[in-house]
Amino acid sequence: MTKVKFAVAGLGRIGKIHLNNLLQMDQVEVVAVMDPMEGCQEYARERNIPHITNTYEELLNSAEFDSVVICSPTNTHADYVEMAAKAGKHVFCEKPLDLSMQRVVEVLRVVEGTNTKLMLGFNRRFDKEFKKVRDLVMEGAIGEPHLVKITSRDPGAPPISYIEKSGGLFLDMTIHDFDMARFVVGKEVKEVYAKGAVLVDEAIGKAGDIDTAVVTLTYTDGTMAVIDNSREAAYGYDQRIEVFGSKGMAQADNNYSDSHRLYNGQGMHGALPLHFFLERYAEAYKTEMTDYVRSLVKGEAVPVDGNDGLYSLQIGLAAIKSLNEKRAVCIDEIEL
Repeated sequence: MTKVKFAVAGLGRIGKIHLNNLLQMDQVEVVAVMDPMEGCQEYARERNIPHITNTYEELLNSAEFDSVVICSPTNTHADYVEMAAKAGKHVFCEKPLDLSMQRVVEVLRVVEGTNTKLMLGFNRRFDKEFKKVRDLVMEGAIGEPHLVKITSRDPGAPPISYIEKSGGLFLDMTIHDFDMARFVVGKEVKEVYAKGAVLVDEAIGKAGDIDTAVVTLTYTDGTMAVIDNSREAAYGYDQRIEVFGSKGMAQADNNYSDSHRLYNGQGMHGALPLHFFLERYAEAYKTEMTDYVRSLVKGEAVPVDGNDGLYSLQIGLAAIKSLNEKRAVCIDEIEL
C-alpha cells in the first residue's frame, strides 16, 4: 500500500494532536515537522520524525511529501497555504485562514489555480453528537427548522498575549459557532446582530476585546439562530446545540467524564462537563483527520473547504461591525 506522506508545521497543542493522530494511521507516513522551539523539536525526535526544521521554507524543501498540516500562528496561515499550494502540496490548515477577507480570497484563488486540496480545521463538524443533530435535521426528523441555539463557553480565558493576536472573540472562538450554525441546518446567513460585554476580566477589555456575547443570526429564509459565548464557565467546557423545528427538536448536550448521579439530602450531583476542548473534541479531531486523509486517497472533495472558512470569517466580521455600530448588519455589507 502506497502511503500518503505528510509534514506538520507547528507543534503547539493542536499540532501535537494532529501529529499523534496521523502517526496512528496505517495509510500515512509523517516525514517532516517544523517548529522553532527546541522542546517541540525534541517531541518530534521522540516520535522518530526523520526531518525536523526551524522554518517553513526549510520544511517545504526537507523531504518529498503529499500534504502539509498547518498549525502555526494565525498570521502565518495564508502565506503558508499559498506557498504549499504553489509547491503542489495539499493542505490541511487550522482556522482561520486569515483575518482579512481580501487575503483569504487571494489565497483561495491560488489554491484553485494549482489544483490542490485545501481543508479548514472546523473540528466540531466531526463531533458525533453535533453530527447526529445535523443528520436528524437533514433527514427531516424535526420538520422545517425554525430556531438554532448554540451555547459555547470556555472554562477559562486564554492569556492576554494570545487574545491580543487572536482577532478577538468573534474570530477566534465564535467562528466555530458561526460554522456550526451554517452546517447544522445547511443554510446561509443574511444578517448578524451582536451584543457583547467585558464581564470576566477587565484586562480583556483593555486588550480591545470582549469576553461575553450573544449573537443573533438570520438565515436567508428568515429562520434564526442564537449563539451565546463566555470566556469563563466555572463548571467547565460548555458545548451544547439545539435545533427546533415544525415537527420536533434535536439537541446535543455536553460530554461528561462519567454518567453517575448521586442523590442525597443536599440534592442531585453528577460529574462536570469535560474540562477543555482537547478532551471534549479528542475523537472529533481523529475523525476530522481521518476524513481528510480519505479525501486524498480517494481523490474526493474535502469535507470542509476554503469557502467554508471564508463564509464563517464573513459572519465574524459582520458581528464585529454590528458590535461596534450597535445595529444589525447585512452579510452583504462585508464584501467578498
